[in-house]
Amino acid sequence: MKNYVMSAEEKKYLKGYDITQYARPSLTADMAVFAVLTEGDSKEYRKDPKKRLGILMIRRGTYPYKDCYALPGGFARENERIEDTAFRELKEETSVDSAFLEPFGMFSRPERDPRGWIISQGFLALVDADKYRVRAGTDAWEATWFFIDVEQEEQNKHVHKDKAEICTRYRLKMERDATKLSALVEERRTFCSHHESVEYEILEDDGFAFDHAEIILRAYLALRERTAQSGRIVFDLLPERFTLYSLQEAHEIILGEKLLTPNFRRKMAPLVIETDEMVTGPGHRPAKLFRRNLEAFYNNKGE
Repeated sequence: MKNYVMSAEEKKYLKGYDITQYARPSLTADMAVFAVLTEGDSKEYRKDPKKRLGILMIRRGTYPYKDCYALPGGFARENERIEDTAFRELKEETSVDSAFLEPFGMFSRPERDPRGWIISQGFLALVDADKYRVRAGTDAWEATWFFIDVEQEEQNKHVHKDKAEICTRYRLKMERDATKLSALVEERRTFCSHHESVEYEILEDDGFAFDHAEIILRAYLALRERTAQSGRIVFDLLPERFTLYSLQEAHEIILGEKLLTPNFRRKMAPLVIETDEMVTGPGHRPAKLFRRNLEAFYNNKGE
């Protein structure tokens, strides 16, 4: 197919087109950056430090929501792709300059931001936390990792003659040292005429800025779903060389359940390549280190 070429008539039309006749929102990118964090250091021989899922948060230094916690993010510049906005803001606010970054949802509720009509593109990001020492940027006092837990508190199903609805309430809990954040978010899935629609509502909010409790929950659910499907996304939480134990541990942290080791290793076998390197730890036998099988990751598009 040939490249489209504008006619003189079309160029004339565009020259006189007045885009200001339509109201235009501002556009932002918000990044939910996840990592596997170590909860303190174990002093016990043969016992590994506990690891948990963490998410990167910014304590806002300006209004609105001053002193509340928000995801890293910011406004798109003119003629900038929203993906470039996400990478730029992530580096400016946290110093993270290399991360898995993937859009997962658009947030466009009119009243979501008290400053005006602002639409946000949510990005799911994964990093190896040991590679970064986050720092605060221009409009933030503090950038820090929080431990995150999500619990399903309640689920109700309503079936009517022409539609069905499933309401699920999730309790979002986050903590770091003495700081604790909490929110209750309801997910409503409606099935009508063989089609599904999903809406979210923040019922309780303690410490989060804007609608970021909803964004975090949806990012977490997307991460868990992707992990259950194939597990490829989990590799971005690990260093370049890793043990199969650490790979399985990361899966279990996200999924919230123990996995059968033989089954897990059979599933991961096509995705990893054994190296000649070994790692040792206190009280443990040496373990082999593996790396990604890049051919399986980048030549095979199936999940």
